[in-house]
Amino acid sequence: MNENPIIVALDVPTIDEAARLADAVGDAAGAFKVGLQLFSAEGPAAVRALGDRRVFLDLKLNDISNTVAGAVRAIAPLHVELLTVHALAGRAALEAANDAKREEKVLAVTVLTSFDDAACKEVGLPPLAEAVPALAELAFAAGCDGVICAPPDVEAVRAVCPKPFLVVTPGVRPPGTDHDEQARVRTPREAIDAGADRVVIGRPITRAQDPRAAARAILETLP
Repeated sequence: MNENPIIVALDVPTIDEAARLADAVGDAAGAFKVGLQLFSAEGPAAVRALGDRRVFLDLKLNDISNTVAGAVRAIAPLHVELLTVHALAGRAALEAANDAKREEKVLAVTVLTSFDDAACKEVGLPPLAEAVPALAELAFAAGCDGVICAPPDVEAVRAVCPKPFLVVTPGVRPPGTDHDEQARVRTPREAIDAGADRVVIGRPITRAQDPRAAARAILETLP
């Protein structure tokens, strides 16, 4: 593997906590995720506080195409590496995001890792085996750089979207750790072996007594 695939999720409410965790993990992570909680609390300053670290900004933008494009343009000065738009925003919004991007890579969120087939049915989606590859194909056709999907969906996505299209997987857990609210979990090694490029890991690292050691232990399990 050419680069560290671990993205550590900084799912905390303050810049101070995020900076402390980023310092504690250090170079044992390839990048750090700023999500809705931290960005809603602190705004763009949360990204700036991470300095020159590689950042995955996970906002799952989901709106009409003009609004999505405006958001992407507003985010561009932050120089994030990865940015998410929800695939259910539709092709026009995905295309608008890709037209508006600069250096960042746009990833389309397919179906949340907390969803199972019953949850898909409740919101009018077909089963996961059908919905996830279809949304991945839509993202590919719209010019996205990759998708976010749960680990069990990676092989189905790879069947329709070969590399260098990126596949990033949250919902991974090292063996023996709690699944928390995730419905479809695999180990980091299983996700990478299935074809994922990057894995997003939060609590198993950030709640560890030694976050850097926890991240390094996971990294050592990867090919």
